[in-house]
Amino acid sequence: MIKGNWTWGFLGALTLVIRYVAVRYPAKTEELYSRTFFPVIRNFIDATVSRLPFPTFYLFLLSVVAIVVYVLYRTVQTGGWRHKIFFVFRSTINGLGFLVFFFLMLWGFNYQRIPIFEQLALNPLPLDEQRLLQEMILTKNILSQVRPNIRQDTSAIEDVMDYQELEDLVRLEVSNNLYILGLNYTGKPRTREFYPAGFMRQMGIYGIYFPFTGESYIDPSLHPLEKPFTIAHEMAHSYGVTDEGEANFIAWVICTNSESYLLQYTGQLRLLRYQLNDLYRVNPEVYKTFVASLPAGVKNDLSSIRRNVLSIQPLFSELSRRSNDMYLKTQGVKAGVKSYAQLPMLVFAWRTQLKGS
Repeated sequence: MIKGNWTWGFLGALTLVIRYVAVRYPAKTEELYSRTFFPVIRNFIDATVSRLPFPTFYLFLLSVVAIVVYVLYRTVQTGGWRHKIFFVFRSTINGLGFLVFFFLMLWGFNYQRIPIFEQLALNPLPLDEQRLLQEMILTKNILSQVRPNIRQDTSAIEDVMDYQELEDLVRLEVSNNLYILGLNYTGKPRTREFYPAGFMRQMGIYGIYFPFTGESYIDPSLHPLEKPFTIAHEMAHSYGVTDEGEANFIAWVICTNSESYLLQYTGQLRLLRYQLNDLYRVNPEVYKTFVASLPAGVKNDLSSIRRNVLSIQPLFSELSRRSNDMYLKTQGVKAGVKSYAQLPMLVFAWRTQLKGS
């Protein structure tokens, strides 16, 4: 773009052709990219830019602004309207090619890998009311057993630990438990808090993996009981997991297999929230009865999380949902944003598989 040629436009188009081929050969994509090339990218990023003491997204944003300013400057300096229009057009094509090339090379080809639930031979199916209730009773019992190890009284848990300590803990549990799922563990990915607090949530985002920096980010205003699971979810993306439902499932496995009571509790609590949503859709009256049966401490935690969720309203919630849904579907995630809600089905399939092994 700066040199006045079409290099980045060509490279972007080339990677799209490779993506077209990768879609048709997921096993080869898994072998050559997800398990061979991508781990090299992961380690390189973690050994370099991720060592900086601040989110490297700010550097990316600064670079984009600098390039835009440069293009505008060059446009003004270029003589004649035809030359100006041609320069802007070429710069736009090269800019888009640059983004496409690095998105796919740094992470995006993972969308064409073999789905994780297929690798684990899981067959997630919708749960009927009886099975859903059985699963929810199990989740409730686990929460009842774990919570007293975090807090003896029934008041809401609204303070856990320093964020850096929490990030290190989750990363350690990822390294200890990711092998359970047969996935690569390599590197030391960062999941940083992204300031200003509340900004991401106003955009309808709790957390995000940003391929161009190799880091993931969460909103600092999240409830303390949501942060551990969200960090684990984003770290799953850091290891090449693209499907949101699979990232949720991996986060649940990581948290619930941890020796940390906090991670165990937050993992099961997130599962319960998805299960409650499913039960409410199936039978609102049974939902009310089940909620009334929850331990006081668990109910207080759920109420505290709900107050925190309602404290910041997304500015463009429907636009954010639709754009995220469209993005996921264009990348091959057929369920789109509905993939987030697959956790209860995946957990049930996982537990069933473990019982049969």
